[in-house]
Amino acid sequence: MAGEQRQEGERSNEKVVQIRRCACVVKGGRRFSFTALVVLGDQRGKVGWGYGKATEVPQAVEKAVKGTNRKALSLKLDGTTISHSVSGRYGAAQVVLIPALPGTGVIAGNTVRAILEQAGIKDILSKSRGSTNPMNLVRATMDALSKLRSRDEIARLRGVTL
Repeated sequence: MAGEQRQEGERSNEKVVQIRRCACVVKGGRRFSFTALVVLGDQRGKVGWGYGKATEVPQAVEKAVKGTNRKALSLKLDGTTISHSVSGRYGAAQVVLIPALPGTGVIAGNTVRAILEQAGIKDILSKSRGSTNPMNLVRATMDALSKLRSRDEIARLRGVTL
């Protein structure tokens, strides 16, 4: 389930970040439903996340994987790290991503680590502040990654040559 390949042609790996169980009390007892938060990436700069709800765990994961394409990002990596420090926010969760030297590894919590590893980032420092809710951390991390700009892109926007 976690980390397996979906199709042989695609090199996308999925990582299940969180599975929640919800109970609805009915006349005959409890009826359970499950939600899955999944991160999917090709480890070459493309990463997305999805959220699915179903009555069984595998179906919830499948629905979440289908939703990852709508919320996917393509990143320009600077070797094995990012090009500059960036901060992202969603709700009460704030994530700061800082580039690191080769050999540092991914210094991050479980939720942020899942996204960074699926994106193919191998050397990075991170700090999360505020809420530790996995859904908000995923959205804050994706917000931070969406703010990344390459040197060429910034030079083009400013109208200068490097």
